[in-house]
Amino acid sequence: MAIVGAGVTGCSCALTLAEAGLRVRVHEAREVASGASGRNGGFALRGGAAPYDIVRAQVGAEDAAGLWRLTERALERLAALAGDAFRRTGSLRLAADPQEAESLRAEYEALREDRFEVEWRPELDGRLAGRYHGAIFHPPDGSIHPARWVRRLAVQAAEAGAEIRERDPVTALDELDADQVVIATDGYTRGLLEPLDQAVKPARGQVVATEPLDAEYFACPHYARYGYDYWQQTEDLRLVLGGFRDSALEEESTGEEATTPGIQARLEAFARELVGGALWITHRWSGIFGVTDDLLPLAGQVPGRDGLWVSCGYSGHGNVLGLACGDLVASAIVGQQAPELALFDPARVL
Repeated sequence: MAIVGAGVTGCSCALTLAEAGLRVRVHEAREVASGASGRNGGFALRGGAAPYDIVRAQVGAEDAAGLWRLTERALERLAALAGDAFRRTGSLRLAADPQEAESLRAEYEALREDRFEVEWRPELDGRLAGRYHGAIFHPPDGSIHPARWVRRLAVQAAEAGAEIRERDPVTALDELDADQVVIATDGYTRGLLEPLDQAVKPARGQVVATEPLDAEYFACPHYARYGYDYWQQTEDLRLVLGGFRDSALEEESTGEEATTPGIQARLEAFARELVGGALWITHRWSGIFGVTDDLLPLAGQVPGRDGLWVSCGYSGHGNVLGLACGDLVASAIVGQQAPELALFDPARVL
């Protein structure tokens, strides 16, 4: 067995395969968690990139509920595996204007109708008062230290018997001497499989982190403007803030890991607004994630290619979906295909 990519997906897949007794090698071009798995804002959210009511209309109530339950189980698995790299905090999705408040209310009603735990918060206090038009709170969600979490997952995969080869780039699938191959590179898939290049587009997210603040103003991950703004405070009270890619969507549709002056300036200004004063930016970074047209992952066997599997295209929600889909693909390889995998079938686009 060969896996390309040692992010959350590849390490999750490797752990499940190794625990099943298979010999597995993970090929990583740089280091474990060096891609988006270690370069994100640290949100561990249930569900997918699209709101629940939208997904329900798109794929049907049964499949939408199945997706949300899958990610809730993945969150429980993450909590068990991650140790102190995970905090169960819940998350807050905020409405930046009345129109977004209507969208949030529709998602809230759909979640309640299907008996998922969720809270409607029409009034907000603290630094959010007067800025937002209501919010929904998701109790199952949490916060992760992304690189620490994925490195810990890699250690567990290695202890189970997986071989993880860092600084071992794969430039062509023909290089791999394996009966089964899993492409687990999300937004870094370019050049391995042409149909995949067309189906999963790279997108860049930029993030900043500040000096520790004088108090905890944000007790959980927050996201607004349909996910284009997102922030949280770490355990040492730093503000980690990302987003604003919609201000330069064409420029940010790239696989280049870089920060740009325009988006960085917007992030700094927004951080000052949230805190109400000047602050120091101590870290800046970007990460590349993979986006599909329907905002659902591709996970499963590549049509017409025996022994070739893929798990990628999480559209910005890979922290939990990557863990879940890596495990689903590994289980399918050992003959235990879960029904949830049908929703992510690569044959729908490849």
